[in-house]
Amino acid sequence: MQILDFSYGEPYTKTMNLKTVLSKETISLHLKGTSKEAIINELLDILVAADKIQDRAAALSAVMEREQKMSTGMKHGIAIPHGKSGTIRDLVACIGVSDSPVDFDSLDAQPCRIFIMTLSPIEKTGPHLQFLAEISLLFKSSEKRAEILAATSPEAILHILAE
Repeated sequence: MQILDFSYGEPYTKTMNLKTVLSKETISLHLKGTSKEAIINELLDILVAADKIQDRAAALSAVMEREQKMSTGMKHGIAIPHGKSGTIRDLVACIGVSDSPVDFDSLDAQPCRIFIMTLSPIEKTGPHLQFLAEISLLFKSSEKRAEILAATSPEAILHILAE
């Protein structure tokens, strides 16, 4: 996927896909949280542990502020909590899968088990929008969702996402 980035005044194109943003360190298969806030905190812990964010408090504030405007619980058991922060230099993301469904105030009123968090810089909208578009297209497939839920390792999820 090509992205035009105007954040430095001059447009340049760079390639972005899920594999350039995600790694096995940013994927967790057994989230334990039982509430929206607990899941968001677990996802932030993944990004902190993978050294993707340095200011956890600012990241939490950005995600919760966005969540208050409108829930990021989508359909089909997927939630995409996200936010923008001045403390983030480049788009970062992680994926978490919960063994148990979690109420996330989803559009279809169904609980979620697949969570994709992304944080991006305030001044760069292109990568953020492209990532969200790619994720939403990917998870329209019931087969992909089932494969993600059945995955037994972060590497398996990376493989599924690359297909």
